[in-house]
Amino acid sequence: MLFNSYVFLLIFLPCAVLGYRWLGAVRGGLAAMFLAFMSLLYYASWNANPDGSWTPWPLTLILGSITGNYLIAQGLIRLRGNDNAQKILLGTAIAANVALIGWFKYSLFFARLAMDAGVGPITLPDVILPLGISFYTFQKIAFLIDVRQGKVSDISFRDYFLFVMFFPQLVAGPIVHHAEMMPQFRKHPRARSADFAVGLTMLAIGLFKKVVIADMLARDASKFFDFAAVTHRELTFVEGWCAAFLYALQLYFDFSGYSDMAIGAARLFGVRIPENFASPYKAASIIDFWRRWHITLSRFLRDYLYIALGGNRGGWLGRHGNLLVTMLLGGLWHGAGLSFILWGGAHGLLLIINHTWNSLRKRFALAALPKPLAVTITLLAVVALWVPFRAGTIELSNPAGAMKAVQNIWGAMFGFHGFDSWPSSGERVTGLSKALRWVPVLIVALWFPNTQQFLSRYIPTFGWAIPSDKPTGPRRRWQWRPTRLWLAFTLVLLIVVGFEFNKVSEFIYFQF
Repeated sequence: MLFNSYVFLLIFLPCAVLGYRWLGAVRGGLAAMFLAFMSLLYYASWNANPDGSWTPWPLTLILGSITGNYLIAQGLIRLRGNDNAQKILLGTAIAANVALIGWFKYSLFFARLAMDAGVGPITLPDVILPLGISFYTFQKIAFLIDVRQGKVSDISFRDYFLFVMFFPQLVAGPIVHHAEMMPQFRKHPRARSADFAVGLTMLAIGLFKKVVIADMLARDASKFFDFAAVTHRELTFVEGWCAAFLYALQLYFDFSGYSDMAIGAARLFGVRIPENFASPYKAASIIDFWRRWHITLSRFLRDYLYIALGGNRGGWLGRHGNLLVTMLLGGLWHGAGLSFILWGGAHGLLLIINHTWNSLRKRFALAALPKPLAVTITLLAVVALWVPFRAGTIELSNPAGAMKAVQNIWGAMFGFHGFDSWPSSGERVTGLSKALRWVPVLIVALWFPNTQQFLSRYIPTFGWAIPSDKPTGPRRRWQWRPTRLWLAFTLVLLIVVGFEFNKVSEFIYFQF
């Protein structure tokens, strides 16, 4: 059940919100149980075999995983004071969780690599990636580590179930901590008009980004990548950069749209989830980019992988070796393919260069780059590296085609095919005017306030101590307020979405 579907928007979400609010006025515990049930129903609506009948195994898998991890958490709590036993239990639990995601996500990939190396043939059954496993596995691992570190004293099965299964963040994040979510679920706050107004506005903005912008961009971006994968001809310099920027904008508005909808859906229940997306194309460095892009994944990789590997210990070589391994594994987390590993490794190398440059600047008192230049360099690097990321989706069905696409587009971008502009009409992938129509969208991404800034006076995301109906901070004319004018703005967005709402498409991060 996708966020951008009629069933979710017109049936499931209204029923879930109304039922939760009504039961919350009667008894908080019943409201939490109802929300847990609706989250289970949401997950159960996904069919792992879309061409056949519904199968229960993904639901059985996640329920078994939740139950097993809950029992392990209880075991860690009971073993406090026995450090060695806790370490063994935690290590076994992490290994089991990693093995589970490894089987479903990476078994075919590693089998293919083995056969390419001359081992085999290897026969594996058809493996279908369970919905959301990349996200809920990380979330459960983080919880177990927090229990081991004494950050969790006790938790009921109902609360733990709701923490994992809460449907706005279940499938594609953000990756949340129990300390961020459980106090909110336990309070069962009264229905606030601001929650409904903010939630519906963010849902509308997210829908607009996904349906009107991202999905339309996808049609043009896919033409270039599909063309490059079969190498009918070498792309020109302008075509290469056009392909990369089209996909960069598609991914930006797809992920941003999903994040807005997740935050908006959660807010309808009076729950704030963490910000996961903060204008990453405005970043002035690669370090800054990873503070803005998929924020909760960056946090997990830093807190539970980079630090576990040794973090900053071990001098320059140890620190940057840990960073590179972290980013390689982060790339592999995004997808089982060499393209994703290339993307993660390249970002790791750029982060090492960025940290080294910062150290040299500090040692020799060098001036920082002018911000416009720093933003431009960072943006061009990020856009270029989205090419292997996008090729990763091609690699799932056509590994050779994925590498051809990367070589063709990168070759065009870096001038290996010359510096020609647009090809003649008979050889064009798409018209130049059609590609240039997306320039205003790039301007929006680079210079306009993001959704969180647009609604910041009503605290749309987690991180504020006291939820309130009253706005906070200085008022700016462009910021949203619950007025008739802004209600009309929301309705206009929904009307425009309605004209384009003729084909349901998955969010890009649903594939991970």
